Amino acid sequence: MRLTIHLDTFDRINPMAFVILWLDQETRRWSREGHLGLELPEWGTLHVDCGNTLVCGPHDSTPACVLEGLDLNAPGGPFEGETGRAQWCANEGRTLMSGHWHVQCVDTECADPENSIFAGDETR
Repeated sequence: MRLTIHLDTFDRINPMAFVILWLDQETRRWSREGHLGLELPEWGTLHVDCGNTLVCGPHDSTPACVLEGLDLNAPGGPFEGETGRAQWCANEGRTLMSGHWHVQCVDTECADPENSIFAGDETR
């Protein structure tokens, strides 16, 4: 299952700041599909901890963002329109900044991407 997640309302960073992420539940990886005012690498890994999803970089498990209440292990999985609070942690030396996440799309089709977005992914 793939999810499209929209992160926004990080007004302290930029009044129009947002990131659109594509999450792959099976591979536990994500890619950045669009952004303004919030900097993330092009892709990274996902970790689930206590019912929250940690959006981490490609080579470490330090979260750049925590999607509170987005439990990728929950039976039935996330649903379109589901929402929650996002904690932005990517700016070192600053306090956490809160915003929101919402699931824009849930794709249950099993299709290979035209181009692999994950560096080092030699299975595609």
